[in-house]
Amino acid sequence: MSHQQILKILHAGALRKPVVECAKLLQEARPELNVELESYGSRACARQVREGKVVDILALADPMLFAELLGPEYIDKYYIFANDQIVLAYNEFSRGSGEINALNWFDILLREEVTFGRSNQHLDPCGYRTLMVWQLSEQYYGRPGLFNQLDQMCRGNLIYPKSYDLASDVLVGKLDYGFEYLCVVNQFGLRYLTLPEKINLSNPAYVDYYSQSTVSLQGKNSGEMITIPGAPIEFAIAIPKNAENPEPAKDFLDLILSKQGQQILEECGLIPY
Repeated sequence: MSHQQILKILHAGALRKPVVECAKLLQEARPELNVELESYGSRACARQVREGKVVDILALADPMLFAELLGPEYIDKYYIFANDQIVLAYNEFSRGSGEINALNWFDILLREEVTFGRSNQHLDPCGYRTLMVWQLSEQYYGRPGLFNQLDQMCRGNLIYPKSYDLASDVLVGKLDYGFEYLCVVNQFGLRYLTLPEKINLSNPAYVDYYSQSTVSLQGKNSGEMITIPGAPIEFAIAIPKNAENPEPAKDFLDLILSKQGQQILEECGLIPY
């Protein structure tokens, strides 16, 4: 009987499909491998590792989290492997979807009968990136007060733990719209509106423009708050220092960074590096 190895992967919800596809490939090559997957918002993932959770692979939706929450105690090296953008997701029955475009989306969202959601900025990078998009939109469209208007309309149960849960509710029609990563929208087969590059956090050429937006988040220590600037969206992966199964972890890391892994990332809607 062959000795079974375990590979524990903790990942951002947005990365579910590419992580699953890469894990399947690895299991085909190594049948003795038992892969265990868990997903949460990336900030929640990072906090779990800080609080003692032991995993072999950590894949997050913001490289900053490795430096801000995990380095150098838990992570000494991480790899940025893809980028993405924020889009406005909807379904075929979403109210106002027949007329929505890049010039009027905020007017549609602010209608009384329309519902829209985002993820929680303290748990999920998609949440704080959405707040950055709203800030940048106020400036880009010359609409003073737009951020506060959107923020007031999106409260309580319209704020989700992670972008994957949010997409699920847009798909089944519980929400008209959701601010999402394009890769998540593609994984769910949702319709979407592409936002202008100057606000969708996709283009490294606009790094200075994006940095005008800022969000306050819970810091490394209890009660501590930090302010982070807007930046192009990137995804990163690492093997924690205390990984119990570093050998299969290295195989998984090599796979997701390989040409084959890049193809999977692309098929899932990400732009691989």
